[in-house]
Amino acid sequence: MKIDLTETTASKINKALVEGRRAVGTPAIGMVLTLVIVTDEENAYDALKAANEASREHPSRTLVVIKRVSRSPRDRAKARLDAEVRVGTEAGTGETVVLRLYGEAIDHAQSVVLPLLLPDAPVVVWWAVNAPLDPAKDPLGALAQRRVTDAYACERPVQELSARAETYTPGDTDLAWTRITPWRSMLAAALDQGPCTVTSAEVEGEEFNPSCELLAMWLASRLNVPVSRKVSGGPGLTAVRMQSSGGPIVLDRPEASLATLSMPGQPDRSVALKRRETAELLAEELRRLDPDDIYAAALKFGVERLGDGSGDQPAGSGNGGPADTKGTTAEGEPAASADGNPAKAASSGKKASAKKAATK
Repeated sequence: MKIDLTETTASKINKALVEGRRAVGTPAIGMVLTLVIVTDEENAYDALKAANEASREHPSRTLVVIKRVSRSPRDRAKARLDAEVRVGTEAGTGETVVLRLYGEAIDHAQSVVLPLLLPDAPVVVWWAVNAPLDPAKDPLGALAQRRVTDAYACERPVQELSARAETYTPGDTDLAWTRITPWRSMLAAALDQGPCTVTSAEVEGEEFNPSCELLAMWLASRLNVPVSRKVSGGPGLTAVRMQSSGGPIVLDRPEASLATLSMPGQPDRSVALKRRETAELLAEELRRLDPDDIYAAALKFGVERLGDGSGDQPAGSGNGGPADTKGTTAEGEPAASADGNPAKAASSGKKASAKKAATK
């Protein structure tokens, strides 16, 4: 069921939600959170489709904020709010309100959203495109316990990671990080197979792909070993190679769905490692609303520290397609863990942290 409201107010939208629920026969509210999506008209359909699919796991009230550009000075000076209320099958397992803001209302989106939030329920804000430099200080981001961005949707995604590190606030996360959860899970499980000492690692993937950089920074921050970055044709991440005392550990995905895990003394095995849709990524992020400390540690390691300090730039730095770059440890030099075993630091001493990162 759809209800269109022109030049409306928040109180009229709330009234339309109640009437819509009664009309479809679901007056009770069984939603667990409010998801606020900030997007533009071009990307609104895809973002809303992903949110509706994610709502099957997380029933929620979805508020889509679309800021429309006014053409004339007169229109820009006039505040206007149009809304489209969707309930029933049109809104997944929750309810959806599409808000189109015009004129001065664009600068006060938080005033429009605030009366529509579910009472006593968490708030998650997702910027599908054009995320602010500091999500926590954004007026809409300040309303949320969890703030989701997507560096991959930015014009300069790798540089965006550096900006995210400078402004990181507990509760921030990025879908570029969520995309590598299966990779982190598989690599952590591989290190749990037996004792070994990891001495270096290499991450191979597309240039200008923030997920590749985040995986490299995660390995460097958790294992405390040099990590290099190699550019491939993709799609996305294609391989991770770790040199250990027992031999090379390789997770290779030449295609987008099936990968091969090679470990010393064991036969090669095929593992499912498909590229996931946005709805799956969003559903994963909605499963946890607490700060992601592992993401924070990887992000703050710094993209620039993947360079060797000799003038080479990190992959994706925008200097015209760099080749491989050497890595550094968290202290700026190759080093082991406190007991001389960096692999053990990831697979035993820090096993809880690694598994937490892999199974968010």
